[in-house]
Amino acid sequence: MIVVTGAAGFIGSCLVSKLNQEGFNDIIIVDDFSNETKMKNLEHKSYSQKVHRDDFIKWLRENQRFVQMVFHIGARTDTTEFNKEIFDKLNLNYTKAVWNTCVEFGLPLVYASSAATYGLGEFGYEDNHEVIDKLKPLNPYGDSKNDFDKWAIKQERKPYFWAGLKFFNVYGPNEYHKGRMASVILHSHNQIQEKGEVKLFRSHNPDYKDGEQLRDFVYVKDVVEVCYFLLHHRKDSGIYNLGSGKARTFLDLVKNTFAGVNMKLNIHFIDTPADIRDKYQYFTEANMTKLVSIGYNKPFHTLEQGVKDYVENYLVGKKYY
Repeated sequence: MIVVTGAAGFIGSCLVSKLNQEGFNDIIIVDDFSNETKMKNLEHKSYSQKVHRDDFIKWLRENQRFVQMVFHIGARTDTTEFNKEIFDKLNLNYTKAVWNTCVEFGLPLVYASSAATYGLGEFGYEDNHEVIDKLKPLNPYGDSKNDFDKWAIKQERKPYFWAGLKFFNVYGPNEYHKGRMASVILHSHNQIQEKGEVKLFRSHNPDYKDGEQLRDFVYVKDVVEVCYFLLHHRKDSGIYNLGSGKARTFLDLVKNTFAGVNMKLNIHFIDTPADIRDKYQYFTEANMTKLVSIGYNKPFHTLEQGVKDYVENYLVGKKYY
């Protein structure tokens, strides 16, 4: 059996769908299951058992002999939350407990890290372990992810195979429940449907024109393809970037969203809120050399391909993956 934590969430539910497509139905889904809007992500999916996240470590200890792989995707991901104790509990200490249990019973582990660990990118976006201690995340969420990465690489006892995946700007189906933390594509689509226009943050950096801030947008279907690859690879442990490898502008993203619904481009720029202006990333781009070097060779969706699939096959009609 395969364990997926955060299974009712965005990336976790897409991973369950990918596993189902590949014939894996003996899946243990772990979450808190209290958010009714998230539960729609699990409709029409096959799994063996639901385990509440508070009961998971106990369950894993009792059932470890049946477990083939643990995908620990669940996390508190709200970058606007500044209560460090919440992140220490759910992202740092909980993940340590999962790691230690996998070590004890010889279970392979893939866990979710984040490109938020890179902060403003002062040290680049290369996923080598030497730079992790130097990174300066911009919020408690990024700190929690980097704190675990730092802890993991210093451990003498590690799972026989482990991988931490630094997710960049992931977008795609099953993120309807995320509210303000959903991708710009979902927000743009909603604004287009409601008002026929999209509002984007104005640039407050003289090096970037309005709308030309650059991010590495990666389609969730590519993210779960990498997870599936690691299910079978199980060697070359370490921390890996998971982005498209190509930075694109917010203008590109919104233009493709308008194209997906066959509407005329209509963008208005607004000031970036003052409280996040000094923490705003103007550029992110994953160096994907390391993942490619261990044998991952599937092409990633271009922004055009990903947005087209997302808008036409999911957002129109609010469908799920």
